[in-house]
Amino acid sequence: MSLRRGLRQLPHQLAALLRDLPLFAFAPAIRGRHLRWGATHAEVAARLPGDDQVPGAQFVATRAIDIAVPPAGVWPWLVQVGAGRAGWYSHDLLDNLGKPSATEIIAPLQHLAPGDWVPMSPFGTPSEKTAFRVESMRPPELMVWTKPDSVWVWQLTATPAGTRLVTRVHVRYDWRRPWLGFFGALLMEFGDFAMQRRMLRGIKQRAESLARRGSSGPS
Repeated sequence: MSLRRGLRQLPHQLAALLRDLPLFAFAPAIRGRHLRWGATHAEVAARLPGDDQVPGAQFVATRAIDIAVPPAGVWPWLVQVGAGRAGWYSHDLLDNLGKPSATEIIAPLQHLAPGDWVPMSPFGTPSEKTAFRVESMRPPELMVWTKPDSVWVWQLTATPAGTRLVTRVHVRYDWRRPWLGFFGALLMEFGDFAMQRRMLRGIKQRAESLARRGSSGPS
């Protein structure tokens, strides 16, 4: 069933990817704007955990979105993300081998804890090169993921309308190995915005859709 679903979704995935091609191609030209997509001046200036963990980071982005669901209804979608898990709610052709990201909360994936891996790649065993490690969690308000050259923070704040989801990523390119530094820069400078924007919108759509159906529990 998973394969059939993936094949059915393929035309939609291709269409979505084609729509976002300009974002990939021209991301460097709008860098100053996309590094703070959706975020207020105060959110960009605010201190978050992990801000001091990647000295010399060349890529720092703070992005945000409003979700009409309380934090407790958004949190499970973050807990289960990852390649080989629920996916990234983004362009599945690029980050999940075309396997559609989950549209339900998956009970077995809700037991994430500090020290666990959040895989970025569907290939091989998770490692510091291919996955983030959960550094800390404060459900349903804060989660911090780290790699030797990166830190990725998720902050969920309750609002009268639901949740303000703010995410911040710091990345330092490894120019000690030029090919790795070049690949990292290419990935972040051209790919991050389109992928992250789609992920944030994917979380919003899933959380709000599930709330409208009257359930926030895992399947």
